Amino acid sequence: MAERMDKPADQSAPARRDSHSVQVSALASDKGRTAIADSVVAKISGVAAREIPGVHALGKGVSRAFASMRQRVPGGKPNVAQGVSVEVGERQCAVDLVIIVEYGVAIAEVAHAVRENVIDSVERMTGLEVVEVNLSVDDVHIDSDDDKAPGRSLE
Repeated sequence: MAERMDKPADQSAPARRDSHSVQVSALASDKGRTAIADSVVAKISGVAAREIPGVHALGKGVSRAFASMRQRVPGGKPNVAQGVSVEVGERQCAVDLVIIVEYGVAIAEVAHAVRENVIDSVERMTGLEVVEVNLSVDDVHIDSDDDKAPGRSLE
């Protein structure tokens, strides 16, 4: 991912839609520059991905289990950047997401919606150009009566 970051735009490439245009110049001016941390982009991406119907969770199985236990501890907070990795340059960024989808959803449609929402949110909030959003569907969540049965929870 990093080698594609901050290269001059290919003039032969098709222009991006207006909804994705970014004011990168807003991050640097004659009065200073703004640097955006990887963790900021990761949190924005995680929240944006979770907003899409059909996304059950983010992250792989083991990390989701630890996150679930951490949330049950008094004062524990959810890690909204779980399942998200990013690379941030001065003007561009790339996002990788590991998602778990709900059973029955059209995975391609959910992936498209996640990708669009992440791009829109990151570009709008940070001013960075999102060069790619890679998704890995790690699992399918199947609701079952066993999940809701008394005595089966870790509370």
